[in-house]
Formats: sequence, C-alpha cells, structure tokens
Amino acid sequence: MDNNNYNRIVFRLCCIALIVTSMTFAIRAGILGQLGSEFGLTDTELGWVNAMAFLGFPVATMVGGIIYNAIGAKKLVALAFICHLLGLVLTITADGFWGLLVSTFLIGFANGAVEAGCNPLIAEMYPKNTTTMLNRFHVWFPGGIVIGALASNFMSGVGLNWQWQVALILIPTVIYGAMLIKAQFPRFDTRTHSTSSNIRHLFTPLYIFLVACMTFTATTEFGTQQWIERILGSSGASPMVVLALITGLMAVGRFFAGPIVHKLNPTGVLLGSAICASLGIFMMSQAEGSMIYLAAMLFALGVTYFWPTMLGCVAEYIQKSGALGMSLMGGAGMFAMSIWNPVIGSWIDTARSSAEASGASAEQIEILAGQAVLQNLLIFPIILIVAFIGLHLVINNNKRTEKCAS
Repeated sequence: MDNNNYNRIVFRLCCIALIVTSMTFAIRAGILGQLGSEFGLTDTELGWVNAMAFLGFPVATMVGGIIYNAIGAKKLVALAFICHLLGLVLTITADGFWGLLVSTFLIGFANGAVEAGCNPLIAEMYPKNTTTMLNRFHVWFPGGIVIGALASNFMSGVGLNWQWQVALILIPTVIYGAMLIKAQFPRFDTRTHSTSSNIRHLFTPLYIFLVACMTFTATTEFGTQQWIERILGSSGASPMVVLALITGLMAVGRFFAGPIVHKLNPTGVLLGSAICASLGIFMMSQAEGSMIYLAAMLFALGVTYFWPTMLGCVAEYIQKSGALGMSLMGGAGMFAMSIWNPVIGSWIDTARSSAEASGASAEQIEILAGQAVLQNLLIFPIILIVAFIGLHLVINNNKRTEKCAS
C-alpha cells in the first residue's frame, strides 16, 4: 500500500474521531434538562458540568502540543480513544454531580487530544493543499453535531433516556479505536520539529492578540450552541432542530471554504463572520416561533468560519509556532468556555428569577430568561467586530509595507 492510501485511511480515522468529539457536544446540549431533573441540579451546577468538557480540552491541547513532536500523533489519538471510552462509560454510570464532573472532564480531555493530534498531522500529510484538507477535516465537527442533535431529538421523542443517548457515541468511538490498531501513521523528520522553537514564536503581539480573539470566537459559537436547549426550550422552536440547522449549514460552508477565504483573506472572513454572528444572536433574542430558524441560519453563517480561520491565521501569519501554536490556539478557545459556562448558567438562573419576580407566566419566564441570556452573549461578537477591523487594517498595512520594501 502506498503512502497516499495510508494517508487516506489515517485521514478517515481522524474524521471519525472528530465525529465522536462533536457528538459529545451535541448530545450533552440535548440532555442537560434531563440531567438537571434526574440529579436535582441547578443551571449553575449544570454550567460547572459543561465547564469540565471545556476545561479538559485545553489541558489536553496544551499537553498534546508540547509532547506532539516527541511521541507523535498516533499515541495522542490512542490516548484520546482511551479517555473517550472511559469518559463515556463513567457518564452512563454517574450517580450525581461529582460523577458527571469527572466523566465530562475525561471526555473533554479526549476531545482536546483529538485536535492536538489530528490538526498538525493533517497539515503535515498534505503540505501542498493543507487549507483544503483541514477544512474537509473540520467539516465533521458540525457534521457530527448534526448527527448527534438529530439522534438526541429522535431518541428523546421515542422515550429513550439520556444514558442511551450517551451510549450511542460509543459506536463511532469503537470504530476509530479499531482502526487505530492497524493504521500506519506517517513518520516525519524530527529534526524539522522543535518544540523549543515553537515556544519562542508564541510570545509575539500578534499571537497573543489572536489568542484573546479566540476566547471570544469560541464563546460566541459554543456558548450559544451548548446552551441551546436551555435558552430556546420554550421559544416555540425545537432546540435540537435549531442546533442541527446551524451545524448543518456550518458543515456545508466549511466544505466550500477555500474559494471564500482566498477571495476575502482570513481577516476579511473573520470580520464578516463577527458581523453575521452579532446579527444572528440579536435576531434570536427578539424572535419567537418559526422566525428563530431564520435567525439561526444567520448565526450559522457567522460562526461557520471562526474556528478553522483562526487556526488558519496561525498557520499563515505565525508559521514557526508549529503544532504547539495550533494546539494552544484551540485550547484557548475551550479554556474560555470552561470559565464562561458557569457564568452562562448563572445568567439563566438570575434571568429566570427576575422573570418570576415580574409575575410572568411559567412559559413566559423561560422565554424571557432565554432572551436575556442571548442579549448577554451578544456582547462577545460585538467586541470581535472592533477587534477584527483592527486586525484587518494591520495585516493589510503590513502587506502593503512588504510590497513597497520589495
């Protein structure tokens, strides 16, 4: 078997591992209400459970980015499989708040290990069309969320409890674990991979600025999606259908991202994304019923390119940061969510209490609480609009300076 065939098998393995990652996001979003009811958890406590997934992710990307050059991608992906399997089983058998915390952290760590191992691996396997293949890889994050959201919606509809929904994720987990046994990962020249050199190129103003922006793009995207069931549960729209609509459009958009990024350049794409995300969240905070689906489509257009384009900025503008730079960028986004998840949960509790105090009906209480939280989340993409205008001007000015100098 030639190297191209080996690469195709490894690429498919990476895609299935990413599907597992995204299904954990979707199904967790779909079962939050069931977890709260069964274990008597407040939304703030549910926020801490959510936070563990987003905390485990950056821990894994930080560790994985540092050791990637030493141990290679295969061992990182194998570690992800072990943690996925263990985390899912412990979630199914959890008996309360602390069990959910531990199991969710393990799943988050597995998700981060997938990103830390697969992103630089794919970039190295396909040096001549890196952007195209990374976009095709990241199609399966929203793609997997569509699968998970629709599965969660169907299983809830037919009366299957949350344990069965989590157990569903074990199927693709076992598949990519079995593929790992026979898969032959490519070997790269270790002399060209230096973690110490990667570290030196992290401490630049541009990288630090991009890390700060990544915390806002991730919160805009995941802060809305992860709490979709709690925010829109009484709005007249199906939260899981909204989530599937958003992520389905994201998958299509990422598949065709190449020409768009080439035409607008990464900073232009990020600025347009921030504007669309702001408008989408604002519309969702005002709309009810079927109009929410239209608002969700606009929001989807906004967040589609955030994650891969932020990674693309690192690859294009700070190339020497290497695998570590890409891994830490993703980790920064998820670490931000580990901080903001309990805050978002407390926003819901506070908004619900305020609505109850106003004498609103039970149904109106949930609608008002969801709208209040969306209005708080709107702050993040608005800040990004300002940040990306500045980034766009600086990058374009540097390019003009380089042209004049040459």
